[in-house]
Parts: sequence; structure tokens; C-alpha cells
Amino acid sequence: MAEGTADWYRRAAGELAATSPRQVEWCLGVADDRRMLELLDALPRPARQPSLLFAVAAWLGAPDAPYPAWSAWLLGRADALAAELPVRRVQTNEPGRCVPLLAGLDRIAGPIALLELGASAGLCLVPERYGYLLRTSDGPVALGAGQPVLEADLDGGALAPRALPDIRWRRGVDLDPVDATRDDGRRWLAASLPPDRPERLARLRAALAAVAPDPPLVVAGDALEAMPGAAADAPGGTTLVVACLGTAVYLPPADRARLLSEIAGIGARALTFEARTAIPEVAERWRELAAEGRADAGAAFVLALDGEPLASGSPHGDRLVGVRPAGRDG
Repeated sequence: MAEGTADWYRRAAGELAATSPRQVEWCLGVADDRRMLELLDALPRPARQPSLLFAVAAWLGAPDAPYPAWSAWLLGRADALAAELPVRRVQTNEPGRCVPLLAGLDRIAGPIALLELGASAGLCLVPERYGYLLRTSDGPVALGAGQPVLEADLDGGALAPRALPDIRWRRGVDLDPVDATRDDGRRWLAASLPPDRPERLARLRAALAAVAPDPPLVVAGDALEAMPGAAADAPGGTTLVVACLGTAVYLPPADRARLLSEIAGIGARALTFEARTAIPEVAERWRELAAEGRADAGAAFVLALDGEPLASGSPHGDRLVGVRPAGRDG
């Protein structure tokens, strides 16, 4: 039996507890609001997604306010809300995920040809343009001189990249690419962030400024269908890496199940930073490592290379914890 909208929003409240108290409040409010539920239940299920509702609300101009005022503003514009939700997709483009991306790329011989699935505006396709301050148990590691400066805590010095990657070619694939050079594209990305996380908005704006002079190419298409054609343009003498950073959860289950084999089939390395259960092979391997006491069974996200987990992490890449070596007590 499909999960009802009210239960969906209650579940989302738990998932958002660590990232946005305001959105938790809104989730719980929607779950108990008959009028809002009636509006949402009249729409296709994908249009009812909590993060999408919050993004569209911000896009339309809804105030960052407690639930009664926020919902009253939206219900007063119910027609506009119902028209916008079905034509939009959740498209956050979190540059903080470049930290796990760099940690994985550091283990791959370059030069690199980087192809990202679900690239949005391509902000994670240019990791070498940013700066990094990585706090490790072996001391701080600073890389790059660009903005924004992405900060993260890494449990274990071995996770820290030794240098910025040598990326010779880059390409993104997205169902509906966001043009980072257009005002409406930048405004949609900003609307997709929680209103009570100003540091993420500042990071987004700095990353957009870094990308604007020479934005990477992001082509429109279904991730797995468009991947071989996009990869065919990668130059010889490079190692092709397909990155998937918080995208797999939006793929149909059948596509998630064949994701790694499809990447291997085009001769590429698979670098994934996804929710722990999003990719079946990674989820199974993570369960094995957790049973051995080498990994946290309840980790939020897992960084993996070709299906082999390297670390767990927070969803936005500001903390990574390496898989413990075999034979080491937890």
C-alpha cells in the first residue's frame, strides 16, 4: 500500500531534523492540515514531495514564517501552487559534496574526465575552482584558493585528498539542466535551500560566481540513457569517472539496480556519494562492513568507489568517517 501524503510528511520531518528546524515544522503542519492535504492529494504523487513543496513555495514568494502564516499565504495562492508543483523538480546543487568527490578522485589515477549524473547547474563539476579546509585527526588540510571555502571534518587523515584533481574534461547530464548564468536558474537553486540555513545560501552564491565565467556543459537527458553518448566525447588519455552525488534516490529502483553495471559497461569508474540504501550493491556491502564492526550501520550517506564503500558522511559532505580497516575493533 502506497504511503499517504500525511505519513510522507511526518517521515520527512524526521529526515529533516538535522538540517532544517523550519522545514520540520512545516512538514508536521502539513501532515495535520486537511486543507493542504486536499490540495496536495489532487496532484500527481511526484508533485507532492516535501522538498519540492518548500522550494516552489519559496519560488512563489512565501514568507519564512511559522506554519500558520506560511500555509495561509500558500492556500491564498492555491491555484498558482497547484500549477507550479507538477512542472518542477527538486534541484539542489550542493557544492559541499565536492569534499567527498575529492576524497574519491584522490584514489583514481588521472588525468580525469568527469561525468556527473544529475548535475543540475554543474556546481560539483568544477571542484578545483573552490577552496577547502579539511579538519582531520592528523591536522588541518588546506587546498585551493577559490571561493567558496568548503569546510569539513574528516575522521582519519587517509581520507583527505593530497591535491586538487587534474580534470581535463567535464560533462553533466540532467533531466532539466539549470542554467547558472540566468537569474531564474540561480533563483530556483536558492529557493530549493532551507530558509534557516543562511550559510548554505552563501556557499551556493559563491559557487555560482565561480562557475559563471566558464560554466560546464550539462546536457538534458535521462541519466542512464544519456550517459553513453555523453561519455563518448571524453578525450583519450584520461580516466573516465562517472559521479553520482545524491542523485540515485531520484532514479527508479530498476535504474538504481543497474547503475554500477551500466557505468562499468562504458569503461568508467563509478564514484558515488548517496544515501546508504540508494544503490543495492553499496547497501549490501555496507551491511557486511557494519556486521564486521567496520562501519556505522545507521550512516546517512556512503561514499563508494566502484561499489566498495570508502566512508560514511553527512548528506551535504561536511563530515566523513572512513571505513575502519579489517581487524580493527570498533
